[in-house]
Amino acid sequence: MKAVLTMRKSKDFLLAVLLMQLVMDILVFFNVPVARQIIGFIYLTLLPGFVFIKLLRLDNFDRIEIILFCVGLSIALLMLFGLLMNGILPLIGIPDPLSILPLMITLNFGMIVMCVFGSLRVDAVFKFGHVSTAKLRRKVRDALLLICLPILSIIGALWVSTFENSSILVFMMATVAIIFVWAIFWKRSDSPSFYAVIVLAIALALLFYFPLSSFYVNGHDIHHEYYLLKVTDNCSYWNSMLFRDQWYGRFNAMLSITILPTIYSNVLNLEGVWVFKIVFPLLFSLVPLGLFWLWGKYLGSKGAFISTFLFMAQATFYSEMVGLARQMVAELFFLLLFYILLKKNMNSFAKKACFLIFGFALVVSHYSIAVIFLFTLVFAWVVPFILKKGSKNLSIVTVILFFTMVFSWYIYVSSSASFETFLHFGNEVVQSLGDFFNPSSRGTEVLAGIGMETPPSPLHSVGRIFVYATEALVVVGFITMLIRRKSSDFDREYVTFSSLNMALLLMSILLPSFASALNMSRFYHIVLFFLAPFFWLGCKAIISFFSKRKTEMYALILVIAILVPYFLFQTDLVYEVVGVTTWSPPLSMYRMGVRPYLENGYLHELDVFGADWLSRYLGSNLNIYEDTISTAVLIDYVSGSLDRIKTLSNTTTIGYDDVVYLSRTNVLYGTTLGQTQSNVIKLSPFLNNLTKIYSNGGSEIYEGSGGGS
Repeated sequence: MKAVLTMRKSKDFLLAVLLMQLVMDILVFFNVPVARQIIGFIYLTLLPGFVFIKLLRLDNFDRIEIILFCVGLSIALLMLFGLLMNGILPLIGIPDPLSILPLMITLNFGMIVMCVFGSLRVDAVFKFGHVSTAKLRRKVRDALLLICLPILSIIGALWVSTFENSSILVFMMATVAIIFVWAIFWKRSDSPSFYAVIVLAIALALLFYFPLSSFYVNGHDIHHEYYLLKVTDNCSYWNSMLFRDQWYGRFNAMLSITILPTIYSNVLNLEGVWVFKIVFPLLFSLVPLGLFWLWGKYLGSKGAFISTFLFMAQATFYSEMVGLARQMVAELFFLLLFYILLKKNMNSFAKKACFLIFGFALVVSHYSIAVIFLFTLVFAWVVPFILKKGSKNLSIVTVILFFTMVFSWYIYVSSSASFETFLHFGNEVVQSLGDFFNPSSRGTEVLAGIGMETPPSPLHSVGRIFVYATEALVVVGFITMLIRRKSSDFDREYVTFSSLNMALLLMSILLPSFASALNMSRFYHIVLFFLAPFFWLGCKAIISFFSKRKTEMYALILVIAILVPYFLFQTDLVYEVVGVTTWSPPLSMYRMGVRPYLENGYLHELDVFGADWLSRYLGSNLNIYEDTISTAVLIDYVSGSLDRIKTLSNTTTIGYDDVVYLSRTNVLYGTTLGQTQSNVIKLSPFLNNLTKIYSNGGSEIYEGSGGGS
């Protein structure tokens, strides 16, 4: 049986793209449910990038690279097209440039123009080769694995959100651990595509269960991101100067949470909540796939798979990251930019064009990741320059170009809120140097990571042993690579990048307040982009020190002995089974009380019902007094609430017609929290002069009558 995808004739290419465009137009015009969402996602996520790949003549890419670059280019072009539409169309009398009609017209026009130019290029032939019957059976098996594991995760998450029973999720996580062990020792596990399928299946399974365990957005920053999405979507226009404060100003400068999700929401006819819960995790799942493919040329398929599993097993990947929409998008471009810098057989024009596009996309996706990449670029150019060796893949022009993009965008968009944030962070680090010898200035996450913070139970101490083991083996592997540099498979650029990331990790531990800029768990997640491969090298180095025979076999046993428990502890599966303190709402919501709402950014349905009633039945000019617990639900579900939300304090005076919103947690405990959790207000005396106008058995709303506290 043969399976060869060819597109030799320019007219075939043009007709194929135009047919896809026509199908999409019909689905949008007639609003065909399900088909519009599925085909629309494929259309937006793959087609623009595929056409652009033909323009760049990237025909020597393999299948995984084609997928990665198709998605990356498509998302970047969507943000670029959206930005151009947002700036140009209002000038010609179209006030809602991001509404569905202007979007579809612009996408049609842009696609046709790229198609015409693409059809003039040398014809491309993408060959997927001969497929035997046995190979076809393996591909069917791989497809079933790819589908079944994420479906199990989705079913388990929906089961939790409906019945508060996590047994399916427990089974799913145990299955992931079993598949990891099976994949390492399976006799045909030398195939890169075999591992690629497993990596993608595990990534999707882990990324879906947290967001889908609730019917509302859950996390911390994502509530503010969702608010900005709603503002942009409701106006069908992105106002770059709408917010002047540092917090919302820097968020609003990110097209990854304003223009991009608005385009997906309108074209797919999908609520913004589900864009963040489904579309963004799908895009983010390509990050571990890309890392696996990148590391494969240094470690081989098995070593790259082990390294990628370490990257995915760390809790930040599937818990904190799914509550950070802008960072999920940014990390895809972060990966692709390094992919370009490290790839040898890419033509010069295509490399420059992709770097420019992905660089722009990273800058408008996440400010902190963009600055980390800029710092890495400068370091990677300066070090070889000082050593008089030069860099083959990085020039001073590239560094200056990215520097210009970063500071031009962050200074001139949203009243330079992002730039002011960087200055504030630098000033905070400098001022905190006086606390250099004070361990508590590093924060609890840093202290926990280096063993200086007391765990909540003996079992958590056991869990930390495996965390420290992975960290130690990464350090051993890194040192081994430096000692055996001449015989190492890592090229000079990768050594430079990884050395910088090891230095950044040390700085986050040594310098007070340094890790707080991004959060230590997220910081460690990012440095694993470069340091995770050294875990496998560390395992082999330790084994080779004690035994020269069957080194790889014993190293694999060591990997399993550490990584499997590490994964089970990181997911909190062990804590849930034993019944001790856990931080995973999807697994343990039924016994966590109010902690998911206080610590994890979850919303209770009764709080949502109260906020929805407040939005529909009360005036749009009144002030809404609440505490830090209720901020998320109010900005998510009360229209135009941002300027009206006021924080309760012991000196608050409630005016006539103003209201006090109390969440279910406030009602249960009879208290509210101010700006800090130590600022507790007893509600009983506070509510004496107020009139209750709404209650649903959870949240309550009181109206002021001019009395004070």
